[in-house]
Amino acid sequence: MSTTTTQAPSITVNGEQTAIGDVAVHTSALDWLRDRGLTGAKEGCAEGECGACSVLVARPGTDAPTEWTAVNACLVPIAALDGQEIITSEGLGSPTDLHPVQRELAVRGGSQCGYCTPGFVCSMAAEFYRSTRTTSNGHCDHEHGPNGFDLHALSGNLCRCTGYRPIKDAAYALGEPELDDALAARRSAPPPPPAATAMAVDGAEFLRPASLEEVLELLAQSPEAQIVAGSTDVGVEVNLRGVRKPLIVAIDRLAELREFAFGPDEVRIGAALTLSEIERLLAGRVPLLAQMFPQFASRLIRNGATIGGNLGTASPIGDTPPALLALDASLVLASRRGERIVPLADYFTGYRQTLKAPDELIRTVVIPLPLEPLTAFHKIAKRRFDDISSVAVGYAVHVEDGVVRRARIGLGGVAATPLRALTTEQALIGKPWTERTVREAAAVMAAEGTPMDDHRASSSYRSAMLGQSLLRFYAEGTSA
Repeated sequence: MSTTTTQAPSITVNGEQTAIGDVAVHTSALDWLRDRGLTGAKEGCAEGECGACSVLVARPGTDAPTEWTAVNACLVPIAALDGQEIITSEGLGSPTDLHPVQRELAVRGGSQCGYCTPGFVCSMAAEFYRSTRTTSNGHCDHEHGPNGFDLHALSGNLCRCTGYRPIKDAAYALGEPELDDALAARRSAPPPPPAATAMAVDGAEFLRPASLEEVLELLAQSPEAQIVAGSTDVGVEVNLRGVRKPLIVAIDRLAELREFAFGPDEVRIGAALTLSEIERLLAGRVPLLAQMFPQFASRLIRNGATIGGNLGTASPIGDTPPALLALDASLVLASRRGERIVPLADYFTGYRQTLKAPDELIRTVVIPLPLEPLTAFHKIAKRRFDDISSVAVGYAVHVEDGVVRRARIGLGGVAATPLRALTTEQALIGKPWTERTVREAAAVMAAEGTPMDDHRASSSYRSAMLGQSLLRFYAEGTSA
């Protein structure tokens, strides 16, 4: 195998620095780990659905300098972890010295066949080490324990034989890390900086440029390059469809794409921020997005997926576009030629097609302020969490003196592109905010888009759900 690099890529695994070696640039972190005898993480689905491959990565934190973040090792190329630190289930504890998470799962019967258990261990450990989790919060509901454990941390992990009650019991039994816990202490030090990686193997290249300027120069020269951030979409293409692009360019750690600002007139969200990071940075200040985040795939996926990536794929069933359309968002597109601002409502031009030129990147998502007072996000799917939308709807409505003054409704899953429900909006604006108005508008909304029949839902079901969604939005708003 012929390999050239500017610097030998390496990774710190369970505290030991290891050369990545002569491996194909599309090799997943999971395959790389298993080839080196770390077989706790396993492949169950190869698309980020089951969590059997979960490992911990030291990432920049929002509440501490470093956060131990659980990710799907089956999706992330090992080259993307050059210079980084990861912990596998083997690195958390040993048979003679169990980690608290491993011990609680064992004593509470949280494992039978054990295939999924290492993945559960890593996802649970990420929540165990979350710096804002506290055992004294006293909060307890069907998704949070009295120890502050958020069950959404395990939403991407599947178990087919044990049952979830003993796993939940183990999660809720966890205390706080001991004072001499090395992984807890690691959070107070800076995370590893991104490594400028250049790795070439048998005609394929993986590059991590050091600046946005370098990325844009690369795109100007090679617009066909595969841009990757969290790899939650690209990783599936590699694993299940055998896609092997000859040039991969990683942008997830570029500072220019990770800005966040909540100002008086707008919110600016860098395209390379993950959905988990955005959720924590916003801290509920954009209620529509706060409703959307828990319904977007799983925590494991949100830990890797970026807002720019979800918009860049231009999928008609993506969850962020309906919400951002309702929020009247715009995109800042960057290329070597400069930057331009495109309203999201104009961005989608066809099935997985957009106004973005091949040499452009999404740099920033901009949401204007103030926000409309009535907002909601509805996702119709076969499962409550970790599922693909049949229909998704985002609402942002302003009612003054009982009359609808402004209305924006974003739709997903009912056409070849995400779109605004413009006809329904016009049926609401200037009308009294009453059940009669909403029922008339719901009939209009049922005819929006061009819904199709597929394995997730029929066309008639999708149309019916559009109308019902508007009625639900009204009922929830008036009963609040």
